[in-house]
Amino acid sequence: MERMETLLYAASVEGNPTVLQMLLQKDPLILDKVSLNQQDDMPLHVASMLGHIDFVNEILTRKPKLCMECDSQRRLPLHIASAKGHVDIVKALLAINPETCGAHDRDGRNALHVAAVKGRCEVVKVLVQAQPHAARAMVQQETILNLCVKYNQLEVLKILVEIVGDHEFVNTKDAHGNTILHLAVADKQIETINFLLSNTTIEVNASNTNGETLMDILAKGPRDVKDQQIIRALMRAGVVDAENESLLTQIPQNFRSKMGFGYLKNNDDWLDKKRNTLMVVASLIATMAFQAGTNPPSGVWQDDSTTGSPHKAGYVVMVRNHPNLYHIFLVCNTVGFVSTFSIILLLISGLPFLKHRIFMWVLMIIMWVATASMSFTYLISILVLTPKPESRTFMNVVFGIVLLWYGLATLLVAGHTIGLIKLFRKLPFSKRRPS
Repeated sequence: MERMETLLYAASVEGNPTVLQMLLQKDPLILDKVSLNQQDDMPLHVASMLGHIDFVNEILTRKPKLCMECDSQRRLPLHIASAKGHVDIVKALLAINPETCGAHDRDGRNALHVAAVKGRCEVVKVLVQAQPHAARAMVQQETILNLCVKYNQLEVLKILVEIVGDHEFVNTKDAHGNTILHLAVADKQIETINFLLSNTTIEVNASNTNGETLMDILAKGPRDVKDQQIIRALMRAGVVDAENESLLTQIPQNFRSKMGFGYLKNNDDWLDKKRNTLMVVASLIATMAFQAGTNPPSGVWQDDSTTGSPHKAGYVVMVRNHPNLYHIFLVCNTVGFVSTFSIILLLISGLPFLKHRIFMWVLMIIMWVATASMSFTYLISILVLTPKPESRTFMNVVFGIVLLWYGLATLLVAGHTIGLIKLFRKLPFSKRRPS
């Protein structure tokens, strides 16, 4: 007998109806005997799990009542086939007994619940059409729509709303008084939220047992990039917070200030966020200026000479070869060096007035002067180091690039200056008092 059961199990794994027929000829009661053990390896359960439709049909033809047999988890073959998404087997089992669709496993779930959790859309359609009332069954005070949101199965949710989506069904609450929209907002499922707001009669101002509305639930969670999209969707749907309507504007403001999105109206945080970057850039420019000042283009004389072109060791070669350019080079380099040191000094001073917008503008002007000076220093260095015949065309290109950069930088400074002027005009002291 034990050998026949082993052969039966192997046949169910392989989905071999021929072996099943042979075993039934030897022992017509073998399927009934195996089902008495209520184990998880019953032939119909195994075949339903693996999708062997021919094997399943053979068993159902000979022993149709086996579709009602449960395993150790109180799962019917329909539960297993639904979880695996085997539509043909689901249809075959329902054809024998449609009422199996309402049977619960040890967790209280019917086959439709299992299919919904696994996202088996085609199986869900078949089960709902066979037994629509199964969609309304509760599982530990949760609806099937709750399970769809909980397991993020939007496509199944759409199917259920389309087939059984009446007002009462959509607005059914769980044990904590949460609707499916509460759950979707708490989990920040943007697509689900948009679908529910656009395609259902979900109540957007409903409260749970703690008196929390959608905005309250959103405010409790951590801030992230999804908040703004959710808030805009809820506002379009006419969400109103009964206890604190100002939360609609508070959440976006808090979101922007914490996450750094949009234009910060309060510029107090700007300097704190940019301080390290400005310090690094200023230090690099100061280093470049110092290096260029102590080691200018063409270097220094290596020895003393009193004949030909008199010079002394350690003096700059450029002074004799290009005296005018050297003076310009020295001025520009010194301006860049002093400007960057001014920025460093202002940043490390910690003066409170630095947080005002006007002083941030001044800081930007100083940085512009420093970078402009260093770019001109670079231009002169290239001119000095490039041989005369080859320098004309090359220098025209370099000069054009530097000039273009000056133009772009000037436009940026001008834009900020215009913005600063507009800000001053809005200040109270800038308005004339009526005579």
